[in-house]
Amino acid sequence: MFENLTSLPLPSLNALRAFEAMARTGRATLAAQELNVTHSAVSRQVKALEEALGVRLFAGPKHRLELTQAGRELLPALTGAFDQIATAVRQIRGAGEDLHVAVNASVSVKWLIPRLSGFADAHPSVRLHLAELPSHATSYRGAHAVVRMVPTSRLADPDATSFIQSHLGLVMSPALAERFADNPLRAPRLSAQTHQQGWAIWGALAGMELPPAPEQPFAHLHFAIDAAIAGLGVAVMPWPLVADYVRSGRLVAPFGFRKAESAFALLAAPGVSSRALDQFRKWLVSEGAKTPPAPAYRPLKPVATR
Repeated sequence: MFENLTSLPLPSLNALRAFEAMARTGRATLAAQELNVTHSAVSRQVKALEEALGVRLFAGPKHRLELTQAGRELLPALTGAFDQIATAVRQIRGAGEDLHVAVNASVSVKWLIPRLSGFADAHPSVRLHLAELPSHATSYRGAHAVVRMVPTSRLADPDATSFIQSHLGLVMSPALAERFADNPLRAPRLSAQTHQQGWAIWGALAGMELPPAPEQPFAHLHFAIDAAIAGLGVAVMPWPLVADYVRSGRLVAPFGFRKAESAFALLAAPGVSSRALDQFRKWLVSEGAKTPPAPAYRPLKPVATR
């Protein structure tokens, strides 16, 4: 008389995980990296899930897939469920002292890791595990929190904690600065694929209309920083990532730095709370407060861009 709903077969767990990761990250390649499988495996699992459910979850061309209505309805339930599983596993494994943090690569390499010995000395009972956060992501499966640059509007989120205000400026090697002393904007431009709008943002902050010019792209900001140190060109960089290099004289900032509408912040996973996370958050704020003020903006005169 009554249907036993518990007997209804559920789709494959792997298929559900593949869909959730692809829908959350926005790309099959990023989902594959997170799940440690191939791009084609993610695509096959998502297709199998669509067949099992009898609905389309994604629509559009392969290079620009978008969630269907069914996909949008399914995603939050799966994300919440997998987050609950990850939280339960973390609590059982680490008794609250393991801390998993995902960090943008350049923030990790050029700011966080050089300072981590201080955190380890202050909190020896915390076992910190770092993972690389994709450039556009604001969450990471299994992480207590992520650390990255965010727009200042995001700081209204109760789970967000700002620890350094961002300032942007041009940096280059002393030798290259001397070579282009009349106008540093004539130097070869360096850019980062993870911060593709860097030059446009700096131009707007500085009130300069930059002429079109070729840029040598690098995968990450920290690669572009190293290229600038090597004298390959001039790069737009956030002050916290280059402060040590400017203060030591390995880089110069011919225009100084302008305050940007962004900040370095910790974004805690929704509903996650632990003593280790609180300690790490307080340490970040303390370390951020030690960052010296960015050199004031000082336009060179005359500044010719042609």
